[in-house]
Formats: sequence, C-alpha cells, structure tokens
Amino acid sequence: MRTPDGLVNVTALVPSVGSSLRELLERNPGGLAELAARAVDAPARFRVEPSALHYRPLVPDPSKVLCLGLNYVAHASEAAFEPPRYPVVFTRVATSLLAHEAPLEVPRCSKQLDYEAELAVVVGRPGRDIPRERALEWVAGYTLFNDGSVRDYQKRTPQWTLGKNFDGTGALGPELVTPDELPEGALGLRIQMRVGGELRQDASTSDMIFDVPTVLAGLSEVMTLLPGDVIAMGTPSGVGAARNPPSFLRAGDVCEVSVERIGVLRNPVIGARRT
Repeated sequence: MRTPDGLVNVTALVPSVGSSLRELLERNPGGLAELAARAVDAPARFRVEPSALHYRPLVPDPSKVLCLGLNYVAHASEAAFEPPRYPVVFTRVATSLLAHEAPLEVPRCSKQLDYEAELAVVVGRPGRDIPRERALEWVAGYTLFNDGSVRDYQKRTPQWTLGKNFDGTGALGPELVTPDELPEGALGLRIQMRVGGELRQDASTSDMIFDVPTVLAGLSEVMTLLPGDVIAMGTPSGVGAARNPPSFLRAGDVCEVSVERIGVLRNPVIGARRT
C-alpha cells in the first residue's frame, strides 16, 4: 500500500488481510480505509523499496472479469458498429491476465495482437440488483487495463471470446486508486495509450456511452457481483486495427496505458516463446 512516506507491505503488517486484494475485500469489504490508516504509522521494517517490487495482476484471481465493448462512440464508429443502446459485455478468464511490466506475447498463431487502453473498476462488496443511484458504493477503486486483442481470432465468429482470451494478453494494474481520490465515477479523466512512445489513443472517460453506475446496476440485474470482480469500461478510438494501414503490436514495442490521477500501466511486447 502506498502512503505519503512510501510503500508498506500490508500483508506482513496485518496478516489477516490475506495475500491478495480479492481476499482483503472478501474478509473486510470496508477495510481499505482502516488498513490505510494503519499503514501510515507502520514501523520501518514493513516499508518496501519500489525497486524490490515484483508485480502481479492487481486482482490475480477474480471470480469474473467483465469487459465492455464499443463503449466510446468514436471507437464504435472506427470498428464499423452503431453505438450500442445497451452495454455490450464479454468475459475474460484469469489466465488471460498479466501484471504491470510483464511481457505481452505476440501469439505464435497470429500477427494481429492489438492494444486497447481502458479504465477498470474493482468491485468492493457483494451486490445484486444494485440501484443506479447508489451503485458507486460498490466500487472499491479504479485501475488500468490493456485489453490485448487478437483481431483475426476475434473476428472469426460473432462472439469475441477467443480473440479476447489468449494467455497473458490482458494487463491489469499496477495499483488500486480508491474513489475518494478521483472525481465521482472517475469521469473527466484523460485516458491514453502510447506504443513505443507514440500517442495512439487519447480521450476522456467522460466520453463513455455507459458510465460506471449504469454498468454496475445493469450487470447486477443479471448476476451477483463479488468482491474483487473486475469491470473493464471499454476503449476509445485509435486501436491498431483501425489505422491505415493497420498497425499491430510487434516484439520490441512497449505499451503504456495511462489515466490521469490513476497512473501508468506499462508492458513490453515480445515474440512467441519457444516451447
């Protein structure tokens, strides 16, 4: 956990929180503020140098990752779709997730690995039939997501599941930023994607068609949302597949997703590993 004086190893400071963000939220849904207060006064032995960190996906074991497609008007247009009247939702599996600074791998079977900068929501407590006007009470915090998409596989069928679930293509993290640090619903924040330092996507989270309360309320009509569930809020225009000519990720590229006041999610790109 980050404090004004640096990073604190809260799993060592308070072992009862468990070893992951999901465990913490399951055991004490309202415990983030309490834990932050304890971390501020943590003894020196619990402090961690940033150089010693080895990242994992922010939530390495979510019960579900729910992703929105076409949630920015300009992206829907570049993908040749009408703006949706109801949120377009697909799922990701945990094996598709990877951490900040971990390599995105161009798969052996395709050369069409694409990037998508996204704001992601982490659910803080169980919820079903959540009222829209109270939906933000279920948000533990916000983070960053790169919805790495293998476009030729994505387009093989009307369902996007295969193209969105290659192992290690969905970067998640690096940190959770709690709602009190951001505008309500994380609106009005600049969202960008850089590839090799070149700005590829640049928009505002206010451009989302469906905002966070609407999405939480709608999803919870269908299923119970659980602590640690991740909801990726869709990507703005500028993806590689829509460029002329198309520009997909190659070994040696570096992807950087940024949302102001949340941070930067950085991942190098490598070629397929030999087996």
